[in-house]
Amino acid sequence: MRRFLDRLYDGAGALAAFCVFLIFVLMIVAGVGRQVNWHVSGLNDVVAWLCAAAAFFAMAHAFRHGDFVRVTLLLDVVSPKLRRALDVTCLLIAAVAVTYLAYAATSFTWESYEFAEMATGLVVIPIWIPQSTFVLGCWLLLIAMIDELVGVVRGEKPSYQRAVEERHAAGDFSSDV
Repeated sequence: MRRFLDRLYDGAGALAAFCVFLIFVLMIVAGVGRQVNWHVSGLNDVVAWLCAAAAFFAMAHAFRHGDFVRVTLLLDVVSPKLRRALDVTCLLIAAVAVTYLAYAATSFTWESYEFAEMATGLVVIPIWIPQSTFVLGCWLLLIAMIDELVGVVRGEKPSYQRAVEERHAAGDFSSDV
């Protein structure tokens, strides 16, 4: 199961990176297209959807690799037992919040699907298609949070803490700034 989940998070991160690459390609096409008088204004809609997709697909991967902003002033000075209790508490609160976010995003997107709502920009497609990336990203983040919570409750060190320690061991303190 661990291997599957790690591949799931890495796959989501790769998909986010691919969205960023597509943004790069579309922006180059738009820049060149404007110079040669192509009609490229619809690309802005697609780029906006890809920006949202990249952000939401990257969340689970970033969370598991310690790339979310965390304020650890208190955690760094408390005992390991209290730190674990605080980590569990924070993960529980985050999991509840992300559960609500995933539910609301799913409900909102389902309504868009049921009412056959269309995008209002220059690219007219069913809006549930780009909204579904938001839903998938939220569910992936929820899975990552629950995965992390289960690990911490079992007594494992949080993956984000391990990631920071690995970066420090390699001499990378850039995330501490």
